[in-house]
Parts: sequence; C-alpha cells; structure tokens
Amino acid sequence: MPATTKKQVHLAAQLPGIHNVTVWSDPRSESQIAIDSFIRLAQTIERGKFDFFFLAEGLRLREHKGQVYDLDIAGRPENLTVLSALAAVTTHLGLAATVNATFNEPYEVARRFATLDRLSGGRAAWNVVTSYDAFTGENFRRGGFLPEADRYTRAAEFLTASRKLWDSWAQGDLKADAATGEFTAAGAGRFAHRGQHFDISGRFTTPSGPQGHPVIIQSGESDAGREFAASDAEVIFSKHNRIDVAREFYRDVKRRLATYGRSPDDLLILPTANAVVADTDEEAAAYAEEISRELVSPQTAIAHLEAVWGRDLSAYDPDGPLPDIEPEDDAHFLKGHSVFRKGRAETARQWRKLAEERNFSIRELVIEVGGRQTFVGSPQTVADAIDDYVQSEGADGFVLVPHLTPGGLDDFVDRVVPILQEKGVHRDDYTGTTLRDHLGLSGAPRPAGWGGPGQPLRTGRDDKEIPA
Repeated sequence: MPATTKKQVHLAAQLPGIHNVTVWSDPRSESQIAIDSFIRLAQTIERGKFDFFFLAEGLRLREHKGQVYDLDIAGRPENLTVLSALAAVTTHLGLAATVNATFNEPYEVARRFATLDRLSGGRAAWNVVTSYDAFTGENFRRGGFLPEADRYTRAAEFLTASRKLWDSWAQGDLKADAATGEFTAAGAGRFAHRGQHFDISGRFTTPSGPQGHPVIIQSGESDAGREFAASDAEVIFSKHNRIDVAREFYRDVKRRLATYGRSPDDLLILPTANAVVADTDEEAAAYAEEISRELVSPQTAIAHLEAVWGRDLSAYDPDGPLPDIEPEDDAHFLKGHSVFRKGRAETARQWRKLAEERNFSIRELVIEVGGRQTFVGSPQTVADAIDDYVQSEGADGFVLVPHLTPGGLDDFVDRVVPILQEKGVHRDDYTGTTLRDHLGLSGAPRPAGWGGPGQPLRTGRDDKEIPA
C-alpha cells in the first residue's frame, strides 16, 4: 500500500501588537514601531518559507484607569501602509492585515487591498473584524452609531460589497491598445450595491490583483463565528492551549464546510502559538519560565485582574492569593479591550476555582489563563511537537508570536524549520507566487481570467454575520 501523505505544516508570524505584550525592556529588544523591525522579522520568516506575515489593528489607544494602557504597543503605524512597504523588500511572503469593517467604507478598503495585491504580486490577505464599543467610536464622526449585533450584519454586507468592487474589472478591461487608442473597456470598474448599510454605485478605480480577492481571514470562535468561517473564510485564527479542545474545534469547523459546498482543504485553522527553543529541553524549560515572568510582570498581572474585577486592586500582592472580594460591574478600568468585556463574573468564578485547585498566586494565574499554545524544547523536540499537533488534526499550522521584537523567531527559523523540512512537512522553497499558492487553497475566488480559466466565483451572501 502507498505510504500515507503527511500533512504540510503551515507557518505564519505576527509582530506583537494589540492583545499582546512583548518584553520591550529586554536589552535584546529593538523598536516596536520602526520600519526596520518590520523588515527584519518579515525577511527572517520569508527565509523560513513561512506563508504570511500578520499585523493586528487597534483604532484607539486603550486606557487603564483613565490612562493610556502602557502594556500595549503604542504608536503602531497603520497596517496596510506597513505591508505595502514590506511588499517591496520581500518576494513571496504573504501580507495579512486586520482592517476594521465598522469604521471604514467598502470602496476605500477594497481599493487598498486591491492595490496591495497588485503591488505584491498576489500576496494580500484581510482579517475582517468589527468594533463593539462607543469608546473606539469617539475617534470617528459616526461614534457608537450601531448596536453591536448590527455591526456584525454591517461587516457581512461590507464583505459582499467589497467582492462586487473587486469583481467589477474583468479580464481584458485594461486594454492599453495603442492601435485603437482604447485604454479601458467601456464598462470597466462599473459597480452597484444596495443593501441595509450601503447604497453605492460608480466606477472602481483599481483592477483586481493576481488573486482576484485577497485571502479572507476570520478570528471568531463562537458558533456564529465558526459558521462564518465555514461559509466564507479561508483562514481562521484560534487560541487553544489544550490539544483535546483544539481537536474538537478543528473537527467542528471542518465538518461545517460541506454545507457550503466546500472541502476541508478550503479552510485552514491556524492557532496562535509561542515557541521557546534552546540546546536542551531543560534549558528551554528554564528559559520559557523566565519569558513567562517577563511577559507577565507584577504590573501586568494586577492590570489583568482589575480588568475582570472592575476594582482597584493595586494594594494586592501579585505574588499573593486572589482577592476575596467579588467583582464589580465597572467598565472604566480597561477601555477598548474586547477580551474581558463579557461574562466577567463567570470569568472571575472560573479563575478563582482554578487558583484554588492549583494553588496559584495572582501572577501565576494570569500566566496560566493568558497562555496560548507554547512549544518548548530543543529544536528536535519543538519540531516533533508541532508536527504531531498538525498530523493529529489539532491544527493546520500556527501563527507564531515572538516574545522579542524583531529577533524572537531567529532560533525557530534557523534551527526548527530545517528539521520540519527534513521531515517533509514544510516546504524547502516556495513553489508558487501568490498567498493562495502557499496556503494550497482550492476553489479560491478569482474572477475568470485573472487567476486562470474556470475558477469559481464566490460572491457571498448579504445575511452573513461576522462575529468580532
């Protein structure tokens, strides 16, 4: 019998930003916002033949007790501008940006992604998100103009309208025919969309890039989020640090694909993860412990607890037990942070139960509950663990988040990637030019002629919900 083909391990990387902290005070850490840091990390992971480089987005500086939340990365440049710059200094690496569908407009966003896809030769991806709060909306003229549920339907219609814009240029519309003097076809770029949230029509300025549409990424894990991922997304981020939970999520999302006429290969599930690599497993374990305590400083531990408790807990010892007082419904301690905004009383109950069972201090608890999947060990140990995770259908790969900027993935690329290549589960070199080529996506939406004949066109549905 022929040998079973092993699954390929897909790898991506995220420069830490929103909802992440880095050890910025470490002497090895460099600027979190300078273009040199973005370039170095992007070129490092391209050398490791990663699929894509990802940037998160924040539309307002978050606040803690009325002050800027200085555990965040402040001053981060706008995503698509950074990725456009990276397109000029990379050749194959995919370029993925979070862009908000609540405080933007389809024409503007569609044009920016079409431009990035053309500039990069077909390497653009869009992580579609919404904003839930009027606090962020204060930065915009519309403010908190929609109920939260309506923002999801607006985002779904936003994606539908964007697809119409990308599809408004057909093959051959850009003629540049010197003999006839015709530069564009008469109907080039003409579009119209009328719906609950958008009533737009006119001419779209930018022909689609090589992919037709950018790769669509989604990050919700609710039931509605899983359904959207199965129907329309091509990559879904997840966050599971237990293999049994990860496998359940993987099976659940993949089984939903058939409802929409899609195969399991049409959607990749990529959890965020950390990797700590050293010469031996023992050295890596010690280093991982050091990193955890640097990432969750005493200040960070108390700030996270205050976000859930809604109280000033600065008098508590971060290396002591949890407070014996109950949470208050106060949203003013941490504004603009979506992680702790719902079910805070239940979160506190679960945290207290875990702390009692494991005898955790405040800091130890925050390290535990805030951790993502982490691979720790020698290069061989880390490579084996990642391969086993993917082969056992816990994921299709990982989005690695380094603890140091910009050199936090140097050891992984130099020492772990070669082992994955020897195993035959990670490419030795890029075999295609577009991000969809790297991801191995089938049935991807490309207008006929832009990505090859016979490619199906997925237009989306007006009633999709895109959970935050």
